[in-house]
Amino acid sequence: MTPVHFVLPNDIDDPRRPSGGNVYDRRVSDGLRRLGRQVHEHSVHGPWPDLETESCRALEATLGGLPDGGLVVLDGLMMSAGDVVAVHARRLRLVVLVHLPLGVDSPERDGLAAAAAVVTTSRWTARWLLENYRLDEQRVHVATPGVDSASPSPGSPDGERLLCVGAVTPVKGQDFLVEALHGVRDLEWRACLVGSTEVDPGYSARVRHRAERLGLVDRVRLTGPLTGERLVAAYAGADLLLAPSRQESYGLAIVEALARGVPVLAADVGGVPESLGLAVDGARPGVLLDPHDVSAWTAALRGWLTQPDQRGALRGAASSRRGQLRGWDDTVRLVSRMLARVESQEVVA
Repeated sequence: MTPVHFVLPNDIDDPRRPSGGNVYDRRVSDGLRRLGRQVHEHSVHGPWPDLETESCRALEATLGGLPDGGLVVLDGLMMSAGDVVAVHARRLRLVVLVHLPLGVDSPERDGLAAAAAVVTTSRWTARWLLENYRLDEQRVHVATPGVDSASPSPGSPDGERLLCVGAVTPVKGQDFLVEALHGVRDLEWRACLVGSTEVDPGYSARVRHRAERLGLVDRVRLTGPLTGERLVAAYAGADLLLAPSRQESYGLAIVEALARGVPVLAADVGGVPESLGLAVDGARPGVLLDPHDVSAWTAALRGWLTQPDQRGALRGAASSRRGQLRGWDDTVRLVSRMLARVESQEVVA
């Protein structure tokens, strides 16, 4: 098999900045190796997807150093330099992993149009690309994230252990969440907000200040990033996952929670309905909410905390959904089959 050159952001393994995209890239890269592929990783420094002159030069040098006809997988964050990518796509067998579209005004469109194939992490993302970039439908593929099997969370009787997982940034909506939690301050609960506070330090400080101003400083805890067994323990100790993202292509934290039978309150955006899914009987293992309606979130939280029957129904649906989730091996096999098709294509320089 042809070796794969995997072009990645330089922070893919940085424990201070874990992300769903980084997890996906790492699991796919390692999984391809287990399937017998030779994988060469190339890290490109830069604040991707933000553009800097030095990072563009580094990407140019990396792609320029790859052999003609090489089979290349590139993380979609670097498509903010899509014009650079498009030039080299003419001589490479280029596959782009799109975790989240960068927007209709981004150079991403040109780079994706020149790629041999595009892999998205949700059907929602694939539809967005087809509708907004008018890509060739035959070149757009979906390989949703997998999840490791896990023991069910035992859950507490009153459901008061709340968890939110994601970098503390405006996109993830922790400021909005604090406002919603303020509406149930008369009830017993504790919220653990897991995620890097270094991506946007100013926003993280504002979230902390808002919690203090609303009298929630002892009930809302920003832990910073957790990885490995510490993250496993956070999921295992949760009763309910809160996912208030203003934008989301899929939602890895959602399936991580469902793998433990933990229900979810989530913003109804992007690919979130896909990751949440339905139980065998058609019940939803959580509640989808307007990402801008604080009162709706407060009402949903109050219902969860005060209505045992509702908690039981959601936990039952989450337990059922848990048995439907696919593992990372399925994701890797989908990517591998697509790479095999691209590998057979003739390159026209």
